[in-house]
Amino acid sequence: MLTTSLLDSARSLAPDIVALRRAIHAEPELGLHCPMTMAKVREALADVPLEWREGSSTTGAVATLTGGMADAGSRRVLLRGDMDALPMDEKTGLDFASTIPGRMHACGHDTHTAMLVGAVRLLAEQRSELTGTIDFMFQPGEEGHHGARFMLDDGLIDPLPDAAFALHIMPNAPHRVLAGRAGPLMAAADQFTIKVKGRGGHASMPHDCADPVPAAAAIIVAIQAMVTRRFKATNAVVVTVTQINAGTAHNVIPDEVTLGGTIRTLSADHRDKLHKLIAETASQTASAYGVQAICELEFGFPVTNCDARAVALGQEVARQIGGVEGWRDLPDPIMGAEDFSYILEKVPGAMFFLGVAPEGEDWTQCCAIHSPRMHVDETALPHGAAMLAGCALEFLSDGFR
Repeated sequence: MLTTSLLDSARSLAPDIVALRRAIHAEPELGLHCPMTMAKVREALADVPLEWREGSSTTGAVATLTGGMADAGSRRVLLRGDMDALPMDEKTGLDFASTIPGRMHACGHDTHTAMLVGAVRLLAEQRSELTGTIDFMFQPGEEGHHGARFMLDDGLIDPLPDAAFALHIMPNAPHRVLAGRAGPLMAAADQFTIKVKGRGGHASMPHDCADPVPAAAAIIVAIQAMVTRRFKATNAVVVTVTQINAGTAHNVIPDEVTLGGTIRTLSADHRDKLHKLIAETASQTASAYGVQAICELEFGFPVTNCDARAVALGQEVARQIGGVEGWRDLPDPIMGAEDFSYILEKVPGAMFFLGVAPEGEDWTQCCAIHSPRMHVDETALPHGAAMLAGCALEFLSDGFR
């Protein structure tokens, strides 16, 4: 059984965890290649007896800690932290704000990496007593770049662990409270582009043209009606048109309108059905306006499905280190997406959310992730490190119950 001593040990590491987080935050990197971030991680763990594996597709790496009591039949667990930032300007005014224009750690990956490094140190302190093996996955390219999939393809998660865990901070959630749910936690996220092709001409003579603009407007409305009329109200299905691009002048009917947007679903069946219906709806609506619609779909991350046994383990750990109030059940999935889903497709495990709103403040009024003004109460970070380490210790000791 875990005790508050694990949290006490994590709090003793707080200066190092916070310093690493701030160093990463000040130099954010994008996409699959985060060499500066990876170098900071390697430096922070230089004195820890780890076996490192790197691949060719990304600058990510997996560090392995083998317990002193591990044998061929012992369990293996993976802990993951992502490292990449977002292409946006920071507006926090922090002393350690991004020094690179157009880049910001607005999704908390700097904290995820720092907490994972903290968990490595916590577990390394107990290495002689560990009864299994722990893989620490430092992953770039989570923000739409499929970093986890590339690391899998590179063979960095081989052999597959018996369980996997990850954390994601929430700046607009109660301080230090952990939350999760069994089953779908986050949605599959896909993209669509619809090109509505007509025949342009002078805006004063639309009868001589095949105007794609009203057809594009009708397609947008038709897609919304399609969602509400072809899926049950209880089905979590979201289609949002976020881009409309057309035209060059006020008196010119364009040849083409391009629509773009996102698709969110919580099951493979709904995902497949929605893809077919969007293409069908766009094509048939365009035809009614005498133009043509071509739909292109780009697959994003799959659904993030959490194993019920892993969630139960996480709930137990959260309450052991944070008390009864340290855990909350999420009643519904979140329609955002997460590429830890690639790991959870192959390995039973779970992702948990950690509230990092300032203690004592109204967390409902805090900026959410992806805000240029997002703040993190760093006093919650040792709690996250203890949670990750605790999940590994519990699984290696007792497995899933």
